[in-house]
Amino acid sequence: MGRLGNISGKDAVKAFQKAGWESMGQVGSHLVMVKQGIRVNLSIPQHKELSVGTLRAHIEAGGSLRIRCSMVSI
Repeated sequence: MGRLGNISGKDAVKAFQKAGWESMGQVGSHLVMVKQGIRVNLSIPQHKELSVGTLRAHIEAGGSLRIRCSMVSI
């Protein structure tokens, strides 16, 4: 498996959308995403770069290896 790099919040949203997450709304500079059947909401900062730790935490909360693979390929 590849290393996670710094990507923008916009690219992270695209990757989560590919994995079935939908945008619910925006609160300040954070986009809130939801997915049917998962009780966790994701709050993705819309910054130029997301830190690797933030990205990893969202991937783990989303619970999908597919998300991680699409983020590595961005």
